[in-house]
Amino acid sequence: MAMNFTALEIVEIAEQLERNGAKFYRLAAEKAKDESAKKLFSELAEMEDGHEQIFVDMKKSIQDETEDATVFDPDDEIVSYLSAIAKSVGWEGKLAPKIELTGSEGPQEVLKSAIEAEKAAINYYVGLKVLVASKAGKNSVDEIIKEEMSHVVALQEQLEDL
Repeated sequence: MAMNFTALEIVEIAEQLERNGAKFYRLAAEKAKDESAKKLFSELAEMEDGHEQIFVDMKKSIQDETEDATVFDPDDEIVSYLSAIAKSVGWEGKLAPKIELTGSEGPQEVLKSAIEAEKAAINYYVGLKVLVASKAGKNSVDEIIKEEMSHVVALQEQLEDL
């Protein structure tokens, strides 16, 4: 199967993942029983809003990019990989793929889950990068990956501070 993604489409996916993350933290803040946890989760939701804005700005800078090349994937291996990884990426708005927040989770548990979700997103973007044909598009995906990696670092620092 021949297919491709534009950098613009991938940045739009990145924006949605950031919205999912912000929603997750707002829900965690809403359900948290401890005031310090509520504050932490609210700050993390704002951080995700800031990350989304980074991708909005990135999208503006590549808005006119078009790609007409395709990536040949005769056995649908790339598509199968992306489908499998997408099932885990979509959980940035949950505690885990099929587990919703109850409010009984502590900040450490939520942060560990968020770190795993960020790692899954990085893996997803690495896979998507294969489907971007242009050098400029690949560079955009690299920027997204670096941003997601910085999220892992920030969350890990938060976890270590608890």
